Amino acid sequence: MDKKAKQQLREVAADRFKKSKAVLVAEYRGLTVEELTQLRVSLRKASAEFKVVKNRIAKKAISIDVQDLEGLSSKLVGPVGLICSYGDSAQVTKAVLDFEKDHPNFKVTAGHMEGTTLSKADLEAIASLPSKEVLLAKIIGSLVSPHRGLLGVLNGVPRSLVQVINAIKDKKTS
Repeated sequence: MDKKAKQQLREVAADRFKKSKAVLVAEYRGLTVEELTQLRVSLRKASAEFKVVKNRIAKKAISIDVQDLEGLSSKLVGPVGLICSYGDSAQVTKAVLDFEKDHPNFKVTAGHMEGTTLSKADLEAIASLPSKEVLLAKIIGSLVSPHRGLLGVLNGVPRSLVQVINAIKDKKTS
C-alpha cells in the first residue's frame, strides 16, 4: 500500500474517531464471518459500528488528528477491532459485552468515553447501569413522590372529618 492510500485510511479512521461518542477495543481472533456479521448487525441497531483497522494506521490517526484518544493507543496490540459508538454509549457497551458472553473468542479489552480511557471493569460497570429512560423515570418518580405524600396528608384531613361525622351520625341514629 502506498503512502497516499495509508494517509487516506488514516483520515477515514480519524473522522470516525471524531464523530464517535465512545470507542471500544476488542480482540476478535477466532470469530467466524457469520459471528462478526451478527455483531455488526446488533451494533448497527445501537448506532455503532465494528471496524478492523490496522493498528499503525489507527495509532497514527490518534497521534496526529485525535490526541484525546492517546490513552487508547497502548491498547492497540494484536488483531483488534474498533467499535465506534455514535449514539448511547452505555447501550453500545451493553450490546458488546452481551455479545462477548456468548462468544468466548471475542474479548473487549478497553474503551474511551468522555475523554477518559476505561478498563474492562469500568466498561462492565457502565453496562450494568440502567438505560437512560429508566434513569429519567426514577428521577421523575423521586421528584413527584414528596408531592404525592403531601397530597395524601392534605386529603386525609377532610376524609377523617367525614368519617368522624359519619360515626357521630351512626351513634345518634342507633
